[in-house]
Amino acid sequence: MNATQSSVVRLADRLNAADAESVPDVAGLTAELGRRGRAAARRLSLAGAEEKNAALRAMAAAIRAAAAAILAANADDVAAAKAAGQTPAFLDRLALDEARLEAVAAAVEGVAALPDPVGRVLATLARPNGLTIERVATPLGVIGVIFESRPNVAADAGALCLKAGNAAILRAGSDSFRSAAAIVAAMVEGLARAGLPAHAIQLVPTRDRAAVGAMLAGLDGNLDVIVPRGGKSLVARVQAEARVPVFAHLEGVCHVYVHRDAELEMAKRIVLNAKMRRTGVCGAAETLLVDAACAATHLRPLIRMLLDAGCAVRGDAAVRAADPRVTPAAEEDWSAEYLDAVIAAKVVDGLDAAIAHVETYGSHHTDAIVTADAAAAERFLAEVDSAIVLHNASTQFADGGEFGFGAEIGIATGRMHARGPVGVEQLTSFKYRVRGAGQTRP
Repeated sequence: MNATQSSVVRLADRLNAADAESVPDVAGLTAELGRRGRAAARRLSLAGAEEKNAALRAMAAAIRAAAAAILAANADDVAAAKAAGQTPAFLDRLALDEARLEAVAAAVEGVAALPDPVGRVLATLARPNGLTIERVATPLGVIGVIFESRPNVAADAGALCLKAGNAAILRAGSDSFRSAAAIVAAMVEGLARAGLPAHAIQLVPTRDRAAVGAMLAGLDGNLDVIVPRGGKSLVARVQAEARVPVFAHLEGVCHVYVHRDAELEMAKRIVLNAKMRRTGVCGAAETLLVDAACAATHLRPLIRMLLDAGCAVRGDAAVRAADPRVTPAAEEDWSAEYLDAVIAAKVVDGLDAAIAHVETYGSHHTDAIVTADAAAAERFLAEVDSAIVLHNASTQFADGGEFGFGAEIGIATGRMHARGPVGVEQLTSFKYRVRGAGQTRP
């Protein structure tokens, strides 16, 4: 076992020392996390670009060096999830292997290669009275991230927050707790090597649900923003109870609409990728809409393709008529996020009906149209009020890395401040710098 491996194991063991359903003083524990986070955020706000980048590269190296410890912790999480009867789709979201862990490290390294978002001059105004006013990007401060089954979120969130000069307080779900503890331990090792505060990235060291309530209350004023990453119930609780701003990552009820002028082979490629590339990601298509005007030629091949690929299809009467293996869709299927090899399918009467369906049942996450009609595509892109809308491309491009953001802390589906992939630029605020030469206001 190498030195990094040993160090990470020791730190992960300390994080797991409070790994009980409850601890004696959750309020005191979380308040201390907040105080440490605020102190670290002050230091990070003054860190230079190369200082942060060196830390990110050290963190990526530490994750690679601690691969055996991280994968062992993840194996324990996966075994516990299997014993609890979790679904294959859930297990896929939870599981790490060597390739996935290398992708985690590469994403952290990729964040180091991004331009520094802090200190950017966003606008300059020259006033008639001689004042010069600059709007300049600044860190948000201390960001709380509450996530469930995806352990890679710990690395993505920690790296993005650091790059934007923010401290991160991470609360992992009970299912991914061991994996997250090992990943955070490696990142803290990297921070220490680079000379940045160890408390710049902290994992809440307990599974006690009272810790979530403490974060929603703001940790005595030390938490500036909360990002929930998880199911509908988690996001709903955060939105209902949080006393600090929320970047809401709501469920991904994503649609692919095959328009009457869609080229069939392109539609087949896009639909299959959008649904089956990875069924457990938030950008996976959950509903297929096929235009009635092309149903005679396109519906049966699309449905057969999905069924043959192992995807269950729940459809309306027209879809059921296309293949006897299709089961009836209930009303709740149109708003379902399956995160599994299941899709709802419906025939719609043209573009207006497709847009109306998406607006009625969608979650404003990611929706796509497949068509050769540029005017129809532009209408869809303009009228569908989702964070991400695509023309002739898979919904699985809903990803910060694919947008060139390096990674993402989530896909924000709200309308305030950040929307779509939340990367380093979205994790900044701004202030005004005003330079004068003795001006006073009359």
